Amino acid sequence: MLSEEQKKRVLELAREAIESYFQHKEPKFDDKFLSKKHGVFVTIKLGDQLRGCIGFPEPTYTLGEAIIQASRAAAFNDPRFPELNESELKDIKIEVSVLTEPDEIKVKKPEEYIEKINIGTDGLIAKKGFQAGLLLPQVATEWGWDSKEFLQQTCVKAGLTIDAWKDADTKIFKFQADVFSE
Repeated sequence: MLSEEQKKRVLELAREAIESYFQHKEPKFDDKFLSKKHGVFVTIKLGDQLRGCIGFPEPTYTLGEAIIQASRAAAFNDPRFPELNESELKDIKIEVSVLTEPDEIKVKKPEEYIEKINIGTDGLIAKKGFQAGLLLPQVATEWGWDSKEFLQQTCVKAGLTIDAWKDADTKIFKFQADVFSE
């Protein structure tokens, strides 16, 4: 999706968004490719441990604005972690996932979902009523999950029962991501 040069610029902007927060400044960008709307997730790791991950599954913001907002949210507003300290900046690694637009997976029987998911390529969203959960494509690979377990864990992430993907009123969406890191 993005060239190597564009990926480098996205990572620079993500880091600048976090670093400039401590100086009470706003990062600036004028790169044309950053003006197109995209879904984005920013993951921050400290060593090999997750330190924050926030994003926007839908293309609501321009890529530049989504990177800034998601980077700052992952660093300072992920409810699972304390705010990032300035002293941690030198030790964090930033990963960015630029998403395709989610597509609902249409099936006649829930068991068909298992055949329509490509592990390592597809990310999943489970939605039921007001509840929704998303897992990026790399999560299934990192945990060694098959399609069924990926479906189950996406439902759990949504706060649903593990087998909610079998319910007629649960909608399952898939998307792909261009994933790159520092």
